[in-house]
Amino acid sequence: MNTAHFSSLSVDELWILHQDIAAKLTQKILAQKAHLEERLRRIGLANELTRLNHKRRRPYPPVRPKYRNPKNPAETWSGRGRQPRWLRPQLRSGRNLDDFLIDQASEQKRHTN
Repeated sequence: MNTAHFSSLSVDELWILHQDIAAKLTQKILAQKAHLEERLRRIGLANELTRLNHKRRRPYPPVRPKYRNPKNPAETWSGRGRQPRWLRPQLRSGRNLDDFLIDQASEQKRHTN
């Protein structure tokens, strides 16, 4: 941008130019803000539809725990999802998953029948 002609303008002319630029800048910022708000509204609607679709899924019943940590009985695992941290090292050391069953007596009866 050639700014050489600014030095030939008076203070009043520079002030008017400044006000014109500030007004144009304000208009452009407001237009851009309205455009972005519209995009956010559309995204919000899309997110709302996605969230509604997820709520329509069938609720799964709670799953009872199947395995228990013998060192800390409060730590249990249902057998679904990732293996818990307390179980992995014990399985690596050679123990069997059946060693951690909560109801071992009924599990042994199932295997013998």
